[in-house]
Amino acid sequence: MEEKALQRHGWFRQCLAGLKEAKYRDPSDEFVQSGTVRKFCLTFDLSWKVMRDLARRQDPAPDFIEASPRECLKAAYDLELIFDDRWYQMLSLRNALEQDYDGNLAAQSFDRIVKEYVPLFSAFAERAEGYLR
Repeated sequence: MEEKALQRHGWFRQCLAGLKEAKYRDPSDEFVQSGTVRKFCLTFDLSWKVMRDLARRQDPAPDFIEASPRECLKAAYDLELIFDDRWYQMLSLRNALEQDYDGNLAAQSFDRIVKEYVPLFSAFAERAEGYLR
C-alpha cells in the first residue's frame, strides 16, 4: 500500500502542476476552460484518495477502505491535513462540473479554481508530503 500511496501522491502533484498552468492561460478560451475543469476534477479526485491513503496509515480499519470523498475530507480535517471548509465547496463544484454539458459552469468557475482552490491543493500537497516521509 505504501508504494501505491506514494505513486498516487506523485500523480496528484503532477496534476496540480498542470492545473497551476491555468493562471497563465487565456480564461476566455473555451479549450482552456474545459482543460482547467478536467484538471481540477482529476486533481480533486486524486487529492481525496491521497487523504484516504494517509487516513489509512493512521487507522487501517477495513471499513475505511470504501470511504467516500466526504468521509475522506472529514478524516483529513481530523488529521489536520486540511483546515478550510472550501474543500466541501470543491467537492460540490467537482460534482456539478461532471454534469456541466454546456460549459457555463466551467466558465463561471475558472477564476475560483485558479485563485482559491489551487492554493488549497498546494497547501495540502505540502502537508501530505510531510505525512508520507
